[in-house]
Amino acid sequence: MRRDAVDLGDPLLEPARFHADPVADACIAQVLGPLPDGAFTAATSGVRQKQIGWVNQQFARWNTNAALAGWLPDANAPEAAVKAMRDYVAKASVLPDWTDHAKVLRAQEIFTDYSLLSCTLLFCASLPECYVIPDLAAVLHAAGQLEQHTEHRIRATAAMIFPVMMKGGLDTPEGSGVAQIIKVRLIHATIRNMVLRGQDPDLVGHHEARRAVAPIPPMQLATPASNLYEALMAMGWDVDAEGLPCNQEELAYTLLTFGYVFLRGMRTLGLRLPDEDERAYLHGWNVVGHVLGIRRELMADDMETAAALFARMQARGRARPVLPDSRPELAGALINTMRSSLDLHGILRNFPLLLTRHLCTRRSVRDLGLNKRCSIFSVLLFSAILGIVRGIDTVVRIFSPKFAITRFITRLVGYPLVTKLLLDQTRPLLLPERLLEPVQDMSKGWRFDPQAPRWLNVLERRMVHGKATPAAAAPL
Repeated sequence: MRRDAVDLGDPLLEPARFHADPVADACIAQVLGPLPDGAFTAATSGVRQKQIGWVNQQFARWNTNAALAGWLPDANAPEAAVKAMRDYVAKASVLPDWTDHAKVLRAQEIFTDYSLLSCTLLFCASLPECYVIPDLAAVLHAAGQLEQHTEHRIRATAAMIFPVMMKGGLDTPEGSGVAQIIKVRLIHATIRNMVLRGQDPDLVGHHEARRAVAPIPPMQLATPASNLYEALMAMGWDVDAEGLPCNQEELAYTLLTFGYVFLRGMRTLGLRLPDEDERAYLHGWNVVGHVLGIRRELMADDMETAAALFARMQARGRARPVLPDSRPELAGALINTMRSSLDLHGILRNFPLLLTRHLCTRRSVRDLGLNKRCSIFSVLLFSAILGIVRGIDTVVRIFSPKFAITRFITRLVGYPLVTKLLLDQTRPLLLPERLLEPVQDMSKGWRFDPQAPRWLNVLERRMVHGKATPAAAAPL
C-alpha cells in the first residue's frame, strides 16, 4: 500500500489523528494554566509537578463509581481549577445510552472465566500489538522510558483492566471501573499538555490552524530529565507529521488491542468463543472506550469489522516510520520481563518469545524485531508441543466439547506472570485500597479451572505448587 494512499485515502482515520479529547483537555488546561513566562524552561518542571500533585490528590478519592457522584475537590486550588475538575467528572463518568448491560456482564464473565489465559494474552498479544504503531510507541518510549520500567507500565495497565473487568465494575455504584477509566483519561490529557507545552490540542489539531503551527523542537536539558513530565516536555513534537499525542486513532487502536486482539488470540489457540460472546466482549470494551473519550465511529461491534479496522490502522501507522524506531526496544523489554518472571532456562527460555510470535501477525513480529533467530531446538519443541496439543484437543473435543490442553498450558504460563508481576503483595497494584482485597479474592478462584477435568486441575497444582494441594488450600 502506497504511503499517499494510506495517508489521504481514509476519511475516517486521517481526521482522527488530529482530534483528541476536548472534555479532558479543557479540564487539564484550566488546572495547569499557561506555562510560566509563556515558554518551557527547566524551572517549569517544579511548578507543573505541584499542580499535577494536586490532581493526583483528587484521584486518590475516586474509589468507587458512586463516590464520583458526590465528589468535591479540595478547596486549596484556584476556583477555575476546582470548577474544571467538577465539570469533568460530571461529564466523563456517564455511560453511553447505547450500553447493553447484559453484554457488559457477559464480557466480565468471559474475562473472569478465562482468568490466567486472559492475562497471558495481555502479555503475549495485546501489549506487543500495542507497540506496533510507531507514533504510539514513540510516546510510550518517552513516557517514562518504558523499556526501563516495563513492570511498572504493565502493572499500571492491569490497574485499569481489573476494575473494569470485575463484575459490576462499569455499571454498579460499588464498582470502580468508571472511576479508574476517567483517571486514565486525565493522564492522557496531561501527556498531551506536556508534549504540546500548554498549546490547545483542539486548536493545534484543527486542519487550517495546524499548518501555521511550527514543530515543537526538542530541548536539551542541562541534566537528564528527573521525572516523566520533564521528559515529555523536552521531547519535541511535530503535529503535522505525527498528529496529536494520544489522538483518537491511537486510542481506538489501543482499545482494539484489548478487545479484538484478545479474541483473535483465543481463535489462534483454538479456543474460539461463540459469536454472541465475541460481540459481547467487544461491546464491553466499547463502553470502556466511550468513558475513555473515544468516538463511537472508531469502534467495532463484530470481529469482521474489528479485523478490518485494525488492519487499516496498522497500515497507516507503518506508512509513517518514526526514527529512531523504539518498537524493538519496547518489545524486547516486555519479552525479557516475561522470561524473568517465568524463570525459564535453556531451550525453554524462548517460550514467551515463541508464544508471542505465534499470537501476533507476521508483519507485527517483524516490526517489533521479534523475528530474530531462536535456538532450533526451542523452535522445534514449541512447534511439536503446539501440534500435539492441537491434535489432542481436536480429537477429545468430539466427546468433551470444553476440553482444552491449550488452555491448561497457557494457564501454566499465566500463573507466574500474574503472581509475580500483578499480584505480588509486596508491591500492590496501583489501585484504591478497597479494591486490593476484591482483586485478590477474584484471583483465588483462578487457581481452579472449572472447565477442565479434575485430573487436569490436579496436574496443574502439582506443576505450579509442587504438590497436589486441595483447591481451597492451594496458595496463590
